[in-house]
Amino acid sequence: MDTARTPPTPIVTLCGGVGAARFLRGLVRVIDPREITAIVNTGDDRVFYGVHVSPDLDIVTYTLAGRVDARRGYGLEGDTYEIVDALGALGHECWFRLGDRDFANSQHRTLRLREGAGLSRVAEELRKHYGVTTRILPMSEDPCATIVELEGGRRVHFEEYLARDGAPDEVTAVDLGEARRARPGPGVLDALRDAQTILFCPSNPIVSIGPILAMPDVRAAVRRSRAPVVAISPIVGGAPVKGPADRLMRGVGVEVSARGVAELYRGLIDAFVIDERDADLAADIEAMGIRTRVLDTIMGDVGVAQHLAEAALSLAASLR
Repeated sequence: MDTARTPPTPIVTLCGGVGAARFLRGLVRVIDPREITAIVNTGDDRVFYGVHVSPDLDIVTYTLAGRVDARRGYGLEGDTYEIVDALGALGHECWFRLGDRDFANSQHRTLRLREGAGLSRVAEELRKHYGVTTRILPMSEDPCATIVELEGGRRVHFEEYLARDGAPDEVTAVDLGEARRARPGPGVLDALRDAQTILFCPSNPIVSIGPILAMPDVRAAVRRSRAPVVAISPIVGGAPVKGPADRLMRGVGVEVSARGVAELYRGLIDAFVIDERDADLAADIEAMGIRTRVLDTIMGDVGVAQHLAEAALSLAASLR
């Protein structure tokens, strides 16, 4: 993708991982996918087996293409693992399971980056290759590694924490220093400036949405925006729907609840969608000056995701 301005899209989403991808799957049923821009976390990016892997960019792309492994929520449906199995047989650590076709996409990314293409251009190439019409923007082209700090002073990349170590409950801090020093990727600030609605997807608020908002220019752009900003809680009944958000939130001193997520987003969002199991927290969130809507947010199928997207857009429309 070149840096020339592209036509504005009315809906801009901040995304990271499986929860965001499942939400987007419903959103594209509600409005024209071409009217959506997904700004995607790159804090999970890392080199594995010599190739540049962008987990969240790929999850969003594969899901919107209808090609994701539905059971796991990531990777490609029906992929094989002959490459990593062969590497394992040769004595390499293979705790990060990258499928063969997934490996090819990451190899393409690596070769194109080596040729001088930016991460945004590569994301555009893969989007087109998979027939996705929603615009997908990496949050940054700068290194933005999310580092998890553990008891005893140990520091590990987020993928090591999650995939290798199994997300232990001994988090003491999360270091987003690289994201704070990063520049937003091409098109990111333009998209936020031109947005008619901004949505924070139901993603981990610490390591998925957190790195995007850690970039000062992005945070300022969200604050300046005249568009209504609506978030969807990824915490239901005091626990994450998927992933280690509870361990990370506790580790950084944030209450593991929809109310805790609202506190994190306070000053940035105008409205918040929470699950019906957290209806008793609605008054507390409203007291923060955040309009709140309560409904079923567990996206067990695409119909629920569509209903959730409709509710978020309706809430945004009521704020105009």
